[in-house]
Amino acid sequence: MVLTGQFELTAEELRSFDGNGYIGPFTLYSPEEMKAIHKKVRAQLLNRTYAPYETPVDSALANYDRHLDIPLLSEHICRPEIVERLRGILGPDVICWRSEFIPKPPGAEGTDWHQADTFEHASGEPQLVWPPDEEFGGAINVWTAFTDATEENGCLLFVPGTQHQMNYDESKGLTFDPGKNSNVVKDNVRRGFNGYDYRALQKDPNWKPEESKAVAMVMKAGQFIIFRSMLLHASKPNITTDMPRLGYVARYVPSRVKVYPDTETVREFGGVISLEKYGTVVVSGKNLEPSNRVRTENLRGEPFRTLQ
Repeated sequence: MVLTGQFELTAEELRSFDGNGYIGPFTLYSPEEMKAIHKKVRAQLLNRTYAPYETPVDSALANYDRHLDIPLLSEHICRPEIVERLRGILGPDVICWRSEFIPKPPGAEGTDWHQADTFEHASGEPQLVWPPDEEFGGAINVWTAFTDATEENGCLLFVPGTQHQMNYDESKGLTFDPGKNSNVVKDNVRRGFNGYDYRALQKDPNWKPEESKAVAMVMKAGQFIIFRSMLLHASKPNITTDMPRLGYVARYVPSRVKVYPDTETVREFGGVISLEKYGTVVVSGKNLEPSNRVRTENLRGEPFRTLQ
């Protein structure tokens, strides 16, 4: 695809992003378009003929990287509305290294406060390795609302400006125990971490996020928001009885970052997946790290659309 510059972030928007650690929401699809996409993708998720990982359908890992086999998601991660904005943050050479669906059905607990830099908290090994002389690590998350995200059904929460200081040591690792960690109440809020207790990673066990400074990210279906994974973020519980919330997050880094270095598997949520079919997707420019696995086509043989 040809770079148009139509969706580039302005200097003011970049200053806002640098200060707050997030920017948006931006509208990518109308509510009607998103409803149609959601319907098609929901049906395709059940078809695992081309899915990148062999794992039980009820595993959280079954949601991983479906942009590698579902055409609508293959297209989504390459949309110029997303990628042109990312170029202003990450530079011209950008890869999508992971995507996943994050559902929150009625009655579901919130997600606890967390930050991610190396993403090794569950796998035991760094999944991302940035050049050692660079200020930032982590990833840029593009979180798209497949349904409305409200304060009642579990929208995201951010604490602006917290992306500069990691309050967690991911190398400590987490133990997956969904029975123990489900329905954890913290400061009178039901807020766990998908079968993990993220507090185990705190550098200071007595530290608490300044929740009084938290901002609720209310979004319409079809909108997306861009934020650094090192920004303190969480989500509210879904206190409704009839309003499921579904988000789809695609994660991006500069292509000079090493992805899944020196490993053939990923361990998370009590399961293991093989990286045999895995590959990063170059969405802009070119790949600069020779050790990265790269896919130029999805698992159906359809080419990804790199922005040039």
